[in-house]
Amino acid sequence: MAISVDTVYQKVLAFANKEQRGYITPQEFNLFADQAQKEIFEQYFYDINQWSRQHGNDTGHSDMLDNLEAKISAFELWAAGPNTVLLNEFGDLDLTQFLDFYKLVEVKVNYDDTTGYHVAEEMTTKEHRKYQDSPLTSYNNKRPVYLHYFNGFDRIKIYPFPPQGTATPSGDDVRVSYIKKPSSPNWGYVIVNDKALYNDNISINFELHSSEESELVYRILAFAGIAIKQPDLVSSAVSLESAKVQQEKL
Repeated sequence: MAISVDTVYQKVLAFANKEQRGYITPQEFNLFADQAQKEIFEQYFYDINQWSRQHGNDTGHSDMLDNLEAKISAFELWAAGPNTVLLNEFGDLDLTQFLDFYKLVEVKVNYDDTTGYHVAEEMTTKEHRKYQDSPLTSYNNKRPVYLHYFNGFDRIKIYPFPPQGTATPSGDDVRVSYIKKPSSPNWGYVIVNDKALYNDNISINFELHSSEESELVYRILAFAGIAIKQPDLVSSAVSLESAKVQQEKL
């Protein structure tokens, strides 16, 4: 469930107390809100790495690892059909064609034969060089692999090379599933009598889980405190955020 951008904005203004600490403009709020959402979203992946090293909780709804994976699952886009075109005949695929791309989840390849679709296994360059000449580990149409690398832009190379061209439902195709970045939030408004009034029609809510509302408020307050040069506001926001984090770890 999305978090209302207006609810967060009103809470931030209430905490900041604009008459005494300075005014946070809608433009500033939108910038701070976007940065706060990005930081919380990216923290999911660091936290998963941390919690995966610890023993889980038998109660599903209180298991932190399950909760984190559930939050991330809302951003997973699973390809139901052909959704990409190769750059060339050498199996190169440009991941930046997905404008909201954040992290690769799965690559499936269909070589238009009786074997159907197969999930490609990710390999490092070192692994690829080591295994490609072995008859037991070498890639083939039933066992495709890919390398994920950066060469001017984020890309992958698939082996064996699928035929280049536009994919069709009945022909060769590559299906890429990935985790998308959350859309940038926007507190939309119209000016009436020199005052910014909220406009729901042009606003974009936060895409994070509803449990992140407090975290968003605290982080945005910290950014706002720096912008309006109010160290006490920054300290208060950091203290509130630290208390919330500590509570989650108990």
